[in-house]
Amino acid sequence: MEDVHRAGVPGLFAEVRDGDQVWRGAAGVADVDTGRPVDAGMRHRVGSITKTFTAAAVLQQVESGRIGLDTPIGRYLPKLVPGERGDAITVRMLIDHTSGLAEYLPYAYPSLKAFPDLARTGPQSLDDHRLTRFDPVELIGMGVTAPAFGPPGGVPGLYSNTNYLLLGELLAQVTGTTAERYITRNVIERAGLRDTGFPAGPHVDGPHSKLYEAWFGMIDPPRDYSVFDMSWVGPSASLISTVSDLNRFFGKLLAGEIVGPSSLAQMRRTVPVISQEGRTIDYGLGLYPMEEPGRSTFWGHGGTVWGGGALAVIRADGKRQLAVAVNTQRWNRLDSSGRPQPHPIDDALATLHRVAMYG
Repeated sequence: MEDVHRAGVPGLFAEVRDGDQVWRGAAGVADVDTGRPVDAGMRHRVGSITKTFTAAAVLQQVESGRIGLDTPIGRYLPKLVPGERGDAITVRMLIDHTSGLAEYLPYAYPSLKAFPDLARTGPQSLDDHRLTRFDPVELIGMGVTAPAFGPPGGVPGLYSNTNYLLLGELLAQVTGTTAERYITRNVIERAGLRDTGFPAGPHVDGPHSKLYEAWFGMIDPPRDYSVFDMSWVGPSASLISTVSDLNRFFGKLLAGEIVGPSSLAQMRRTVPVISQEGRTIDYGLGLYPMEEPGRSTFWGHGGTVWGGGALAVIRADGKRQLAVAVNTQRWNRLDSSGRPQPHPIDDALATLHRVAMYG
């Protein structure tokens, strides 16, 4: 962890579990101006790890019979996904990102219009929208009306937050409450998580780090975006948690205490999906595998927000876990073609992950 800090991450913290043994550690600072240190108990924006919580909530409703996993989304939300696409896109396709729906992000943040053509994006929208309260239905409309990535069910799919905002509206439709309230009562509280929740406003309550966004070297020095209205991602990526809570959640999930064994098996059925970084990954229903050749498979999810990132993974047998949080993002500068260049942080983080996962 000290190597990751020396490579350029202001601060990071982690928890590793191996059976009954628990290790927690931190390196670096939570505030580069004051030198306040990071601590392994800090609360942190965990980004798209939220998707695992949302997927689990939807699968609970599948188990109760209120949602059909292979039922067209148009049966539930005909106004949001109308016509032929509403008839062709199933709930499963939303969860595993094979709906073909575009990402709404470039349309919500004007200076990110060229995303993921990173060389033609700019960070100004991040400042402009720090306190903007977005309407999820409007965001969904941006993604649904944008040019489709591909046909419903086509592979590879495209990792798109539009899918999970739709799942949030689906949960609201069938449960009669907001997705955030349902997930809190039936996923977060069921797992016994004490420091995890959706933000009530733009601030992170409790001890936390500042979050330093570099936007590929275009923000230099990196700027703090820890105060930010997360309505732009909602049940797709707005959760706040701790590394201990993340490990507890994934432990409960793989033990079958959040969803049943058949749902867990569905979560681990993967398809190829193109990530926001342009890489092809195997993606299940809110879970994806991480593994090295000849070594055990881990399941989990990563997440990024403006200025922060997190990763939580658990070995397939449930006996080894890692959750780690960093307080900077997009540290790679771009080459002349707009592709991120290698950075020492990449290798240092990869080494940390490998040692924490495999010993």
